[in-house]
Amino acid sequence: MCRKAVNHEPSSPEELILRDHLALDRTRLANERTLLSYLRTSLMLLVAGATAVKFVAESESVVVTGWVFIGLGTIVGVAGVWRFLAMRRAINRRD
Repeated sequence: MCRKAVNHEPSSPEELILRDHLALDRTRLANERTLLSYLRTSLMLLVAGATAVKFVAESESVVVTGWVFIGLGTIVGVAGVWRFLAMRRAINRRD
C-alpha cells in the first residue's frame, strides 16, 4: 500500500490551527525563559566579580578573578540578548 506524503507545513499564517498558535506561544515563552536564565547568570557573575574587586581584594589574584567574572558576566548578558533576538526573529517568521 503506497501512501502519499502529507506536508503539514502551513503555507500562510491564515492556515495555522489553534494547536499551531499554542505551540508558537509556548516557544515564545520558552525563549523568554531562556533570556531570563542568561540574564540571571550574567547578573550573578557581575555581582560576584564586583564583590571580589570591591570588598575581598586581599590579593592580586582575587582582583584579577573578579575582573574576569565581570567580563564573563558582560559577555554572557550580551550573548543572551543576541540569542533571544535571533530566536524571536526566527519564531516570528513562522507566525
